[in-house]
Amino acid sequence: MALLSSNLQGRTKGQIMLTGRCLCGDITFEYEGPLGPVALCHCSQCRRAHGSAFSASAPVQKVRFRFLSGEDQVQEYESRPGKYRAFCNRCGSHLYSRVDAIPGILRLRVGVINEPLGKGPAQHVFVGSKSDWFEITDDLPQFEKTERTNDPH
Repeated sequence: MALLSSNLQGRTKGQIMLTGRCLCGDITFEYEGPLGPVALCHCSQCRRAHGSAFSASAPVQKVRFRFLSGEDQVQEYESRPGKYRAFCNRCGSHLYSRVDAIPGILRLRVGVINEPLGKGPAQHVFVGSKSDWFEITDDLPQFEKTERTNDPH
């Protein structure tokens, strides 16, 4: 089960409100505030967890994230010590990841957001372990690991 607060703290009038849901619709959420930069992660764990060439996520403030329904259906898997990947225990949709080392931040999977983002990805991370069958053809910045060498992934 997820360890997130059901209350939004520090709400600001006029802030951006985003909503999202899992594939089956049992889990719904809202997030008030802007998304951080969208990163396309090519690490082997993200590729395996998502069954794809990369995952797309953006950092969000945990205190501004709130489940509207289905919080009891959120399952967290500890993929390495202190790193948790959250998904719906019914349909398997990936929702976010979090690391103990950065307690106030979630990496929200942008594919579960209902509204248009209005922006594209900002960077590719962990390109040092990307799939050999996938070619990056855009001009976005690429990082061997992350843009911050001490960023836990």
